[in-house]
Amino acid sequence: MEVLKTEALTKVYGSGQCSVTALEDASLSVEQGEFAAIVGTSGSGKSTLLHMLGGLDRPTSGKVFVEGKDIFSLKDEALTIFRRRKIGFVFQSFNLVPALNVYENIVFPIQLDGSDADEGFVREVMETLGIDGLRERLPNQLSGGQQQRVAIARALAAKPAIILADEPTGNLDSKTSQDVLSLLKVTGQKFSRTIVMITHNEAIAQMADRIIRIEDGHIVKGGTAND
Repeated sequence: MEVLKTEALTKVYGSGQCSVTALEDASLSVEQGEFAAIVGTSGSGKSTLLHMLGGLDRPTSGKVFVEGKDIFSLKDEALTIFRRRKIGFVFQSFNLVPALNVYENIVFPIQLDGSDADEGFVREVMETLGIDGLRERLPNQLSGGQQQRVAIARALAAKPAIILADEPTGNLDSKTSQDVLSLLKVTGQKFSRTIVMITHNEAIAQMADRIIRIEDGHIVKGGTAND
C-alpha cells in the first residue's frame, strides 16, 4: 500500500532574476513499511524535499499525499496537528529537551497533542533500542548514539504513518552510525513503520530498501519501487 506520494513537487525561493529553484517536478512514491534513502550532494535539494514531505515548508506547486491525504490542502493549524500525529522526525542534532529525562522526551510530543502515551508500546520500543535502562537520565548524561536512539524512540512513540530522518548519523562516528542505522531499520521492520531518510553518505544509503537519487532539484533515479 502506498503511504507517501508526491506529484510534481516544486519549490522556488525568491522571485524574478533572484529566484532559485531548489526542487522541480519531483514525483515519488513510498510503500507501507519501506525504508527509502534519498541521496544527493549538498545543494541537490534533498533537504528541501524532506521538508516538503514532512509539511515543514509549503511547496510553490505540486502535492504531497500521506495515507492518501493531500497535506497542503490543510490550513496551518490543521497541518501542524496532522504532522504531529502522522509524521515522526529524526534530526541530525537530536533535538532533545535538555530539562526532560529520556522517557519524558520520548512521550513529550504525544502529551503536547493532549493524548496519553501507549506505555506498553513505548516500553517495547525502548527495549528494542536498548535504552530502557536510561529512562531517568537527562540528555547531557547520554552519548551521541544514545541520544539518537532516544530521538528514534520519540519518532516511533506516536505510531506515525511515516518517519522522516534528516542525516540521522551526521553527528556520529562511523561505528555508532552503523549501529544506529541498523537499529532504525530493525525497529522500522518490527513495528511496520515507513522510513524515508536523507543522506549524502553512500555507505549509509546502502542499508535502505531503495535509494532515491536527487540532483539539482530533480529526482533522477528510484522515485518509484520499479524505477
